[in-house]
Amino acid sequence: MISPELLRRLPFFAPFSEIHLKAIAMISEEDTVEQGVVLLDECGTADRLYFLLEGSVELFYTAKSEKSGAADKEYSMGDINPGEVFSISALIEPYVLSANARTTQPSRIIKIDAPALRQMFVEDSSMGFLAMSQISKALMERLAYTRIQLAAAWA
Repeated sequence: MISPELLRRLPFFAPFSEIHLKAIAMISEEDTVEQGVVLLDECGTADRLYFLLEGSVELFYTAKSEKSGAADKEYSMGDINPGEVFSISALIEPYVLSANARTTQPSRIIKIDAPALRQMFVEDSSMGFLAMSQISKALMERLAYTRIQLAAAWA
């Protein structure tokens, strides 16, 4: 459990009520992670929603060799900055991670139990609507970043 105040500081939670913040804080925990730790493995189960409090996290995709099946090359998909959400696949079916995530410096994170959070959304659709609106904004920002990367690669 964390303090609801910690959630209140994050832009993602700006539209949430005090009651919502208290409920989410009950299923959340704070953690400190060293540099170079892989937090998310692509294609794994997305069972936590993460927020970065301090530090930096890189999202990346690993291409595998068709011949050997071994990891061939990593492609950066962008960085997560303090205050931002990641592992948003935890709220989108089929709840499978679509990228890897690794700390690029010592970091503080919040981890939220995604199955418990999704159950809260079933019980309180207004909370679910607020969360999915915020997740949609994050997805649109990532899509814009990806478009810029593609345009640069093709230029």
